[in-house]
Amino acid sequence: MSLIRWNPFKEFDHYFDPSTNRLSDQKMKQLDSTWRPLVDVTEDASEYLIKAELPEVNKEDIKVTTSDGYLSISGERNFEKEDKKLHTMERFYGNFERSFNLPDNVTDDGISAEFEDGLLTVHLKKNETVKPSRNTIEIK
Repeated sequence: MSLIRWNPFKEFDHYFDPSTNRLSDQKMKQLDSTWRPLVDVTEDASEYLIKAELPEVNKEDIKVTTSDGYLSISGERNFEKEDKKLHTMERFYGNFERSFNLPDNVTDDGISAEFEDGLLTVHLKKNETVKPSRNTIEIK
């Protein structure tokens, strides 16, 4: 039995076109097609708060939806082509989507959202939940 040395960068080999040793156009499109905006989720006594960083995204390009116990934030950030030579591109463009489980004490009518200066803020108002009572059951 022989040992094989682990190479952590071997996983990336499939992204490169072996004939040119550059990212292939197809892989480049896959890498640029989705991105995950950064979010903070906080909670206080009255609500949950989701803040998503969406710089250079238009309000009209953002959708906040609920379905089957999930809240989804989706949209698109478009790449604006300019007549300038591009040297480095580290920001992501294209479609994005983030999904979150809705807590049991939140209903659709208690959700609101606002968008200002590239920050999407989603408020999830807590409903009063009936706390289970504690009973002693008589054993017969």
